[in-house]
Amino acid sequence: MPMRFSLGVNYWPRRSATAMWQRFDRGEIAADFAQIAGLGLDTVRFFIRWDEFAPLPDSIDRLMLDRLATVVSLAGDAGLQALPVLFCGHMDGINWLPDWTLDRRAPRGRFRTFSGTRESPLGIGNMYVGALLDAQLRFARAAGERIGRHPALRAWDIGHEFSNVREPTAARVKSGEHSQAPADEATVAQWARRLTDVLRETTGAPATAGTYAGDLTADRSVRLGSLCAPFAFASIQADSVSTAVARSRLDPELAPFFAMLTAGFSLQPVFVTGFGNPTCPPGKFSALERFPAAGESTPEPIPSDDPVFATYPCLTEDENAFVCTGTLDRLHADGRLGALWWCWADYSDEFAAQPPFDAAPHARTFGVVRADGNEKPVAAALAAFARQARTVLPARDMPAIASAYYYRTLPTSTRTLYDAFLRFVAERRTPR
Repeated sequence: MPMRFSLGVNYWPRRSATAMWQRFDRGEIAADFAQIAGLGLDTVRFFIRWDEFAPLPDSIDRLMLDRLATVVSLAGDAGLQALPVLFCGHMDGINWLPDWTLDRRAPRGRFRTFSGTRESPLGIGNMYVGALLDAQLRFARAAGERIGRHPALRAWDIGHEFSNVREPTAARVKSGEHSQAPADEATVAQWARRLTDVLRETTGAPATAGTYAGDLTADRSVRLGSLCAPFAFASIQADSVSTAVARSRLDPELAPFFAMLTAGFSLQPVFVTGFGNPTCPPGKFSALERFPAAGESTPEPIPSDDPVFATYPCLTEDENAFVCTGTLDRLHADGRLGALWWCWADYSDEFAAQPPFDAAPHARTFGVVRADGNEKPVAAALAAFARQARTVLPARDMPAIASAYYYRTLPTSTRTLYDAFLRFVAERRTPR
């Protein structure tokens, strides 16, 4: 029987946002899931805050595990499949980490570190080996045993943008201090395999990992061929306002391009587990095409009271709906498994001064629904696509290049391949 092209959302609750697990409101989550299912979507990808679930390396909060099981059950009750992210890890410019994982020799890098509500100047130790790996395996086993073989569990995602959790700082790498550098390829692959084995053993469910465009535009020792070997499918996330190779904010080929790279390097079917862009405030427009990459100069800031322009790169509600449909059409034509919009809901002004939103106001605006629960045009775009009930097509990819050559020639290789990809899809879609 043909497999349906999957559609869904990344999920934090509309009223609780990243405080979901502490504020836990079963009714709120059930209402959100009913609305998501009502659009015809089938999957919710949600995030487990490691700092809130594991207060000590050998102690897992049983109440939090019960709440995790409840979320999976609520997804099933709504007719949705659950894709829990085991380690979050990184989210919107913050690394949420248990205090006991931090290394006094490792100052945090580009991203802020928080344990609960407390900010720390430190970064994580080597999460891929040793005591930290042992703690992750214990947590994975506890979570897996609590969920068991639940029919709503689609798969596990072992970490959202996990390479950002242990991103090296330029100063430490330049000085030769590599305790904060990423592990080598083999160590990262071994980390993924061991976690996958535990989750499969305890739940019978497959796994994947939340790689993102940054893993393909910089060398973070993440190699999809080895990383994805134990997975059922590879995952990739990409958005045009955060990626230098994008032609514009409205580039519908950006996520399909990174999905193609992921397919070529991983030799796995590909699920796009995150695409979408911030929404401009009502009545305002974007003067910026994208956020500056690490090391790039920052443009002159736009005053918050500017009557015309938003302070961050964004799309209007109608532009987001347009890009959503165009991107989904291309992903489907390329033979991908499906795609998840980033993210379910906008968040109210209550969260404006709270991490991560205090330093990332755009992160409150990615929603399918507004902060008041009303649906944006992108909701109608997703629902219209879902009603077509498309099935997964055979993958149609341009010839792959060797991963070793690609990473050796960064960043030129990304731009060169993107140009080749655009020619490839234009020729393929031109009637003969």
